[in-house]
Amino acid sequence: MNEKKLKIVFFGTPEFAVASLDRLVKDGQDIAAVVTMPDKIAGRGHKLIQSDVKRYALSKGLRVLQPEKLKSPEFVEELRAIGADLFIVIAFRMLPEIVWAMPKEGTFNLHASLLPKYRGAAPINWAVINGETTTGVTTFFLKHEIDTGDIIGQQSIDILPTDNVGDVHDKLMELGAGMVSQTVKEIASGSVAALPQPEGEFIPAPKIFKDTCHIDWNAGSERIHNLVRGLSPYPAAWSGFEDSRNEGEITDVKIYATALIANDGTEEDAAPGNVIIRKNRMFVKTSDGLLEILSLQPAGKKRMDADAFLRGYKPVRFV
Repeated sequence: MNEKKLKIVFFGTPEFAVASLDRLVKDGQDIAAVVTMPDKIAGRGHKLIQSDVKRYALSKGLRVLQPEKLKSPEFVEELRAIGADLFIVIAFRMLPEIVWAMPKEGTFNLHASLLPKYRGAAPINWAVINGETTTGVTTFFLKHEIDTGDIIGQQSIDILPTDNVGDVHDKLMELGAGMVSQTVKEIASGSVAALPQPEGEFIPAPKIFKDTCHIDWNAGSERIHNLVRGLSPYPAAWSGFEDSRNEGEITDVKIYATALIANDGTEEDAAPGNVIIRKNRMFVKTSDGLLEILSLQPAGKKRMDADAFLRGYKPVRFV
């Protein structure tokens, strides 16, 4: 069947969605409107900050809609008047049925995991935190329950031992752009064949909160190492530390990179969280060995490597 031209409304907010929107524009697709979050006030100057998607859309002369409420009659009527054939949703809010059920070709979402694994708000983070060696992207049609719709297509990548969540994010962003492009072409040609998600493979990927990012030094080295990888560079794992020059005073520090080392049996009597310094290298005791700290950022300071940190601080324990 010949591919027909579809009128598309694109929903998205962060950088992750921009790559797919850019691919659709380069494909020559008819992007009738772009829906993104309202501008927000941020920073000391209380400036209005536009989303990454809005900035890109304006640079391409695309129509931008920024509803406060997705169920508002005004927004729903504005969408309906566009007469779009297809809605595409990437890293956006949960859409009400009155919106996602509107276009005749349906609404599909790009999700940054191999569904049904890692349903939820932070799939890339949790895949790395949980030590997965493979992840990917999925396009699927929206339905009532979040991230449960019929799968259109999937592609996978390897998560390398050296990858942090920023690395995986960038790989999936580019992979996803290709997946979105392919999915639109399949829908336009009438060749799309969506299948129900398999049962029994669900793994949750809930939103990341500050408590999620706190390091428990009573855990094993590999678990802590993967937590750091899965939160670096943003929002970053964190811990408190005590400096020998300020006994009892705890300073927060973000930890961006660590390294697993072989357990040589030394420091077996040290308590989890205790700091061991060897030359210009810093190690922290965990439940099953030592973990080397490579890159960190004390509160109010810039990010630095461990050598620079040790020139300014005398840490005795992390908490």
